[in-house]
Amino acid sequence: QMKKISIGFSPCPNDTFIFDALIHGKIDTEGLSFVACMADVEELNIRAFREELDVTKLSYHAFLHCLDSYIMMDSGSALGNNCGPLLIKNKSDENPSAESLIAIPGRFTTANFLLNYAYPALQNTKEFLFSDIELALKQKEVSAGLIIHENRFTYAERGFEKVEDLG
Repeated sequence: QMKKISIGFSPCPNDTFIFDALIHGKIDTEGLSFVACMADVEELNIRAFREELDVTKLSYHAFLHCLDSYIMMDSGSALGNNCGPLLIKNKSDENPSAESLIAIPGRFTTANFLLNYAYPALQNTKEFLFSDIELALKQKEVSAGLIIHENRFTYAERGFEKVEDLG
């Protein structure tokens, strides 16, 4: 009988590519089978706090809150220099100030940790699904947005301007 292991990862392209062979039986898993849970990284962080998944993607920030429950694997990590989360704004708007409302992809994301480190005065934040941050910014729900994943490569095409690369 195969041992089933629950595994959480995000629907971002690099994760789906990385886990495709494992999830779809394209490689020998030596008697292990995997039950995939695809979710936004902040949802995966929260599920890890509840210890709901055997193996999961986590934000570095969230991992520090799970040291008693999870161990970090030797591979599969991604954090880049000059390729991190971006703080963006509408081109016509001023740079964010202490009063500005900032859209973040989750309280326990590494992106939010880096924002707090780089801009400790920007504490007025609101959580959004990472893929909804640009819409909130466009609709003026927020003054700036903290974007991750593939959005960091396409934001300028949608009329936004980089305030800071937090990588």
